[in-house]
Amino acid sequence: MSVELERRLRALEDRAEIAELIARYGPAVDAGDGERAAALWAPEGTYQFDDTVLDADGVRTLVHYDTHVEYMRRGCGHVLSAPRIEIDGDTATAVTHSVVLVHDGDRWVAERVSANRWELRRLPEGWRVQRRLNRLLDGAEAARELLSP
Repeated sequence: MSVELERRLRALEDRAEIAELIARYGPAVDAGDGERAAALWAPEGTYQFDDTVLDADGVRTLVHYDTHVEYMRRGCGHVLSAPRIEIDGDTATAVTHSVVLVHDGDRWVAERVSANRWELRRLPEGWRVQRRLNRLLDGAEAARELLSP
């Protein structure tokens, strides 16, 4: 196989692995499985939303937050858009939208709509989240900045 073909194949495999990693987040937290959610993060990785910064162990406990427990009691879905992925060697950045839908009577309500920037790195066991920034799309510039290339 040519070097160019190997490079292109590696890039496709990396993109597929990163997209799969991000896609596992919603089902993990909707199932209340903090272990599965935390496994997406590098050991020193962080997740920042609102004024909260969690380390990988904090991601594990996120499903036990009162707000999240209430979402699960009512019925919820963490839905992420397909990621825009940029890879640079063993690091990558992905940008997504996310919507937390919560069941309310006979309808679903978009409880939280956010911009997300995922910073990832390749570890021996595969790609993991190094840092995830999540900002509400509430008109603030900070959220729009996350969506910029």
